[in-house]
Amino acid sequence: MKTAVVILNWNGQKLLEQFLPSVINFSSEEATIYVADNASTDTSIRFVKEHYPSVKIIENAINGGYAKGYNDALQYVDADIYCLLNSDIEVTKNWLTPIINLFKKEENTAIIQPKLLDFKDKTKFEYAGAGGGFIDLFGYPYCRGRVFNHLEKDNGQFNDVSEIFWASGACLFIRSKVYHQLDGFDEDYFAHQEEIDLCWRAQNKGYQVKYVGSSTVYHVGGATLQETNPNKTFLNFRNSLLNVTKNVPKRWFLFVVFSRLLLDGIAGIKFLIELRPIHTWAIIKAHFSFYRNFNTFLKKRKKLQKKLDYNLHTSVVWQYFALGRKKFEDLK
Repeated sequence: MKTAVVILNWNGQKLLEQFLPSVINFSSEEATIYVADNASTDTSIRFVKEHYPSVKIIENAINGGYAKGYNDALQYVDADIYCLLNSDIEVTKNWLTPIINLFKKEENTAIIQPKLLDFKDKTKFEYAGAGGGFIDLFGYPYCRGRVFNHLEKDNGQFNDVSEIFWASGACLFIRSKVYHQLDGFDEDYFAHQEEIDLCWRAQNKGYQVKYVGSSTVYHVGGATLQETNPNKTFLNFRNSLLNVTKNVPKRWFLFVVFSRLLLDGIAGIKFLIELRPIHTWAIIKAHFSFYRNFNTFLKKRKKLQKKLDYNLHTSVVWQYFALGRKKFEDLK
């Protein structure tokens, strides 16, 4: 089973200097390593060529973000399994083995995520994917080990193999045939939550998404866009609404969309109270962008064969903010 580890890079020489060695040390015997460059203007590609000549390089013509960046690059990667790996991740010994073994064992498993821990505090789960992703009634993503901004300590509670709803784009394994069957990522997302859409569409086709807790990686998080960056707020709020528009089943569609618009308004007020008006403005811009894209995503919605039922009984917003349930195991 040919495996390719593909690292998307944009002006990330410092990250490559720090994290590429672990990928090479713990992956090169089982996988071919690629750096897919999104038209960087720094010297990162020259650095890779000089110091790691065994690493294959793909140079994209433009910086199309995460979604287009991978879509463009993966046309040139010959492998059965793609591992899409952020440039700010430290991998560990034998991290590939249990994941490749599961792919060999389960033909219907199309996407897998390892355990994601915080590089800055390796005792805790990391925000981007933690112990595997889920989505609530209103389309809000959350994870085992991370609900909103509450991060749990890793006490081995998620050392299992488990079916999940979405795998983090920070470290996402996918069968190449499924990736191309789905036409890759939706490039209208640019970045953030496009992996949730991809996993949603894969499940619409009858495939499964899994988490493998015996494989561990450490993620810095926010290396490209920090949490305080309003552009990250914009992308997360807009793309979450696009996910809902594209994928929620018909009988729930209007209820979920209008509820989300209301809840986003409350989030905007919360940012104002916290004296972070720039994030309130980011939500407003996200909504205007959503309105502009609404008809386009309705058309995309019609092309899907079915709209998968998801967790229609949980509002993680209500449980977290009203009931104070901050751990995954406490959610009902």
